[in-house]
Amino acid sequence: MDQKEEENEMSVRLDEIDRKILRELQGDASQSLDVIAKKVGSSKTPVWNRIRKLREAGVIGKNTMVMDAESLGFEACFFVLIRTSEHEADWQGKFLAALRARPEVMEAHRLAGEIDYILKVRVKNARAYDEFYQALISEVKIFNVTALLSMEEIKFTTELPL
Repeated sequence: MDQKEEENEMSVRLDEIDRKILRELQGDASQSLDVIAKKVGSSKTPVWNRIRKLREAGVIGKNTMVMDAESLGFEACFFVLIRTSEHEADWQGKFLAALRARPEVMEAHRLAGEIDYILKVRVKNARAYDEFYQALISEVKIFNVTALLSMEEIKFTTELPL
């Protein structure tokens, strides 16, 4: 076990059955408890108890469905690199509120290095991105914005390597 695995093990103790349950849930959370129990070599009640404990520990978050963005008309995915000259708490609060209010923002990360933030933005087309951009810069002062259009999604997963 490497150091990173040891650190994770210290925060939440997972045995092999927990890991099997988590792998099954990541692959298809709609499976019945009976199916999961059979796949992990246990019975329904212990599996349910383990899932409940993993939820309480914060290992399992909310259940969602993954939608196909393109089939729903969201054909453009932009990665937006943001540099700011503002680093005060007031600016950051306004910026975070603006991001949270925009459903187009699928992900937002604060970075170390020359770029301060990166956003993953899903929109119908370039015009919709421009509307998003214009609205964002009207709400908060941003020093520099670079938008990169994803030409092709090569890999996408929500599954962690358990």
